[in-house]
Amino acid sequence: MNKGLIKRWKTREVPVGDVYVGANNAIRVQSMTTTDTKNVDATVAQTVALAEAGCEIVRITAPNVRAAEALKDIRTKLDKSGYNIPLVADIHFNPQAAMEAVEHVEKVRINPGNYADRKKFQIREYSDAQYDEELQRLHEGFSPLVKRAKALGRSLRIGTNHGSLSDRILNRYGDTPLGMVESAMEFIRIAQSHSFRDVILSMKASNPKVMIQAYRLAVEKMTNEGMNYPLHLGVTEAGDGEDGRIKSAVGIGALLLDGYGDTIRVSLTEDPVQEIPVAKDLARRAERLWSTQFHETSKHFSTVRDTGTDPLEFKRRESGTLDINKKFKVGSKSPPRIIVPITTPLSKSGEIANEIARIQTQSKDAAIEGPLVKLESMSDIKHLDLLRVALAGAVPFLVIEDKVEIAHKITPDSEIEASPSLVVFREFRNFDPKDYINFVQLTNEAGFFTATGVLPLSLYGEVGDFLSDYSDGPPPLLTHTPQELHTNPLFAYRELVTAVRNRNLDAPIWIRINGDTRFQPEEKFFSSRLLDAALLAGPLLCDGIGDAISVEEASDADSSRALAYNLLQGARARISKTEFVACPSCGRTLFNLETTTQKIKERTNHLKGVTIAVMGCIVNGPGEMADADFGYVGGAPGKINLYVGKKCVQTSIPEEHAVERLVDLIKEHGQWREPNSIS
Repeated sequence: MNKGLIKRWKTREVPVGDVYVGANNAIRVQSMTTTDTKNVDATVAQTVALAEAGCEIVRITAPNVRAAEALKDIRTKLDKSGYNIPLVADIHFNPQAAMEAVEHVEKVRINPGNYADRKKFQIREYSDAQYDEELQRLHEGFSPLVKRAKALGRSLRIGTNHGSLSDRILNRYGDTPLGMVESAMEFIRIAQSHSFRDVILSMKASNPKVMIQAYRLAVEKMTNEGMNYPLHLGVTEAGDGEDGRIKSAVGIGALLLDGYGDTIRVSLTEDPVQEIPVAKDLARRAERLWSTQFHETSKHFSTVRDTGTDPLEFKRRESGTLDINKKFKVGSKSPPRIIVPITTPLSKSGEIANEIARIQTQSKDAAIEGPLVKLESMSDIKHLDLLRVALAGAVPFLVIEDKVEIAHKITPDSEIEASPSLVVFREFRNFDPKDYINFVQLTNEAGFFTATGVLPLSLYGEVGDFLSDYSDGPPPLLTHTPQELHTNPLFAYRELVTAVRNRNLDAPIWIRINGDTRFQPEEKFFSSRLLDAALLAGPLLCDGIGDAISVEEASDADSSRALAYNLLQGARARISKTEFVACPSCGRTLFNLETTTQKIKERTNHLKGVTIAVMGCIVNGPGEMADADFGYVGGAPGKINLYVGKKCVQTSIPEEHAVERLVDLIKEHGQWREPNSIS
């Protein structure tokens, strides 16, 4: 194997109409209509809009037999209009609808948690004999669809969702990634018993960590059983805006960079057409990385396991600590810290201090923790001292990028009372142990901490050997220093962590996101930078790597701060605001998801650590919102049901009153804070 390439996991090829998924085919992009399926003209129009935007497969909900019957007319009208895009029927609860739908569309998606299975949230112990009886019942319930799909040349997607596992699975495996995988494997084995293998598999969750773990586990399970079915990737209920895009890029991107994924859907609580550009951008980045040779100076690229991380069990990497002060630490068990680049020259130290003060006042819980400034001349030292005085008590630490190697001339910490602790960053592009020792000794003598970037990757081993022998003072904050020819910064960080681990070092890691860490270097617009940031930081953070993070391509300090916190939230590495789990809408939805989600956000987006699910119907209700504290679920047209966890506590609330009733419910459970009381 050429370790300069990401090895794509090779799957079997599955036809979905005229579109082939898996094997060596391109990553297929798909979405789902939000119209009432029985409104044939509206559904056809939205399908055409999706096809025009570049969507290759369109999914349409079929909640009942009448909706499934409408798929025939939808298929006919699309064909007459010259659009032979494959259609997928989305089935929950209703095998009869599936049997009708398979007659008209190219693929049927079933949810193993509620297809021919019970879902009553009952606690029950199953003996082996009882469990076998349940499996036989599943075999009898699912086999007719498998046989008909085989006869008609259709494909099936077995689409497991984290929150909608059956009671039988929950009682044996728990609400876990393993339970998700076992739920799907039971249905795959039934399909294989009929020699049917045109199957695509998905393991969706609203939590990217759960989703990543479930897919990795599914690949391992399939490999052990000699299976290689294509994977449909997606983070379900990702939400909207920047948050939804980040969360999707974190989950989908992590797996694509593992080499997994044959078709993807980015689920946004927006017009489905808006999903397509994001999905296409992610697919393009993955395909580029799957086919690009990395620079020759790196002979080895670390896998997730090389870094000491079990890819099937998320655990924070143990690291040393920069003990900034008694209340603030970098590394160890502390949350990843936010370093924010300041582009204003140090000569304007007053402007820098005022801008930081303004951001701190407005952001509070999501504050700047470590501004990053550049030391570029001797004259900058006096301006740096002024800035340190001005920032006393405002930030815990200040990072100095020493561009001219004069940091040893900075006034020692002890001489500027209550100023932020200094972390001095030096980049070593040609590592010389004597230079490094001199750098560390001078900075430590002044009471400063050190941060180090090393290039090229071939030096990581040499630097690691040296650091393992030279351990005076606190551990350095280590980061990867990019170079133009390097096309996969994610692998570089894994290589850095591997080199450190192999020498029993525990240096904390600083993830730097800048122009040199783009996965698509020629693209410089904001949406691309956002995806690149999520693709780099997301997988690392989900795998427990990253003790500090900086986004260095944002337009200003506040944007950099906000994007860094959003990346941490998307990867569930640090929660700084309300977490919203919002489904993307479909023909089942009983209210306007986009406008309702925005109303709920306006009232509750200051509730740090609270998770609120906004679900259009019962399918995406108590089961799908597995991680939510509170749920707002469509119960009937114009009527809302409210949940605490998976328990429905209020029903049939008029939609016009439901948001305020949700606020009242949060207050009743002691999790409400007034916006101006958050500190």
